[in-house]
Amino acid sequence: MAYRLGVQAALVDNELIAGDVSVQGGLIESIGLAPAGTGGIALPGFIDLQVNGFAGVDFIGAEPGDYVVAAEAMAATGVTGFVANFVSSNLEDYGRALAAAGAAATGLRPRLLGVHMEGPFLSPTWAGAHDRDNLRDPDAGLVDGWMEQGPVVMMTLAPELPGAIELIHHLRERGVGVSVGHTDADAATAHAAFDAGAASMTHVFNAHRRFSPRDPGPAAVALSRDDVAVMVILDGQHLAPDTEAMVLAAAGDRVVAVTDAMAAAGLGEGTHKLGGRQVEVMGGAVRLPDGTLAGSVLSLDRALRVLLDRGMPLEASAVAVAHRPARLLGLPGVLAPGMPADIAVVDDGYSVSRTIVLGKEVFAG
Repeated sequence: MAYRLGVQAALVDNELIAGDVSVQGGLIESIGLAPAGTGGIALPGFIDLQVNGFAGVDFIGAEPGDYVVAAEAMAATGVTGFVANFVSSNLEDYGRALAAAGAAATGLRPRLLGVHMEGPFLSPTWAGAHDRDNLRDPDAGLVDGWMEQGPVVMMTLAPELPGAIELIHHLRERGVGVSVGHTDADAATAHAAFDAGAASMTHVFNAHRRFSPRDPGPAAVALSRDDVAVMVILDGQHLAPDTEAMVLAAAGDRVVAVTDAMAAAGLGEGTHKLGGRQVEVMGGAVRLPDGTLAGSVLSLDRALRVLLDRGMPLEASAVAVAHRPARLLGLPGVLAPGMPADIAVVDDGYSVSRTIVLGKEVFAG
């Protein structure tokens, strides 16, 4: 049976369409219906491509039931789909973690869209919060084994490592999205990676070769190419406001807001775990004992409001939290008749008031 959301407008093809939205059978039936409701604005559901955990759950060590806890908490932030991020770990940990993710995916709302392997094929020079003891050179055999064990849909790697460009081709042939990150690649190597099929840059300006006038590195390449999505963590810790402004101006509709959230997200300050490593949350930052940033406690609804505060229109901000990440996964990420009813409803202050996944309300504030 069809039902109405009671919203006053919906974002369709980067345009706000006045009127209500009706849903039937998990799909959007109609948009722009009169009379319009008063219950906020319907946006495409938010998709997080890089989330390590949430609400006390660390995905690399999670059991299937733990995903339910994290998903319910993320639903309150407008997330309708997410990709569980696995940081570099012991090889024996991956099989169990991938199997748990595969088991959790069935029927989970918000939807678990797969696993993002952030490593272990990363540069030890730019390991960031990753344990260097867990880093390895690229190995297609390992990747093929992981794909048999669980739903790998993305991988971040350092393209300067031996065999990395060949692995990018292999991953793309198998339908896995590739992102450049935690890398000491120079500009030429970054171009080679993107030419080979890498489609995005992981948490730009964090944990990779620094920019200089004659050695601009991977960030400059990603920002200057119109075929590369640029993932950015808008938590006020990973980037200075001026750096955020530069990224938004340079990348435009190629910006992908990610949280890089870890288990402490939604819980508050204190001592927590990230991939087995102890981290401290204080003042909105997540750090290892040596002070290294280690993920965030950001949520995508907050990232949306940061984009709006930086002067980005609602239409473009929604692209960054919904449409562009969906496209990287081969999903529509739009509101239109016949499309999946994955919807985040925001109020006048752009806080999430309702979240609908495949037509089912999973959060009501």
